[in-house]
Amino acid sequence: MTRPQKPPTGLRARKKAQTRQTIQEQALRLFLSQGYDNTTVEEIASAAGVSSMTFFRYFPTKESVVESDDYDPLIVSLIAQRPPEEAPITALRHALGQGLAAVYATDREALLVRTRLILRTPALRARLWENQHTTEQMLTTALAARAGHEPDLPLRVIAAAALAALTATLATWVDSDGKTHLPTLIDEAFTALAA
Repeated sequence: MTRPQKPPTGLRARKKAQTRQTIQEQALRLFLSQGYDNTTVEEIASAAGVSSMTFFRYFPTKESVVESDDYDPLIVSLIAQRPPEEAPITALRHALGQGLAAVYATDREALLVRTRLILRTPALRARLWENQHTTEQMLTTALAARAGHEPDLPLRVIAAAALAALTATLATWVDSDGKTHLPTLIDEAFTALAA
């Protein structure tokens, strides 16, 4: 999968990034062809040309190969770049919209497959709350840093509301089998949230 970030520098870092990408691509391919529950870590490792031990160096669990992405640093960076006088919800709207538009442009199919797997696989869906809690904390911390103060309840509520809007948007996008334009859906969701 292509990532909307600068490629790693240095031969070792590039090789590690390539191995991680290959493992994730092969896992998604196998999950699509065999089903998530019917695919083993050993099969993923074999398809990626690595050992099971190497798989676990990059991904601690089979679930994490679906859940893991490199998008959080991108979103945090985009939040930090928003004008300081901008309302937090507006900053989140633009940062999430811009970040997901970049992901959509470079990684649309993988995002669709991963999101579909997470929403439709009970083992992955069960972990959704934990992952959303972590993302909520990340968004709250980024908003607080942008404002120059500690995270507080109002920022946490704003981050949680934005995350709920994003989750509903991604579910709607998956329900359309990716036929709807994700950046447009995100804009519609935040318009509804603002209303």
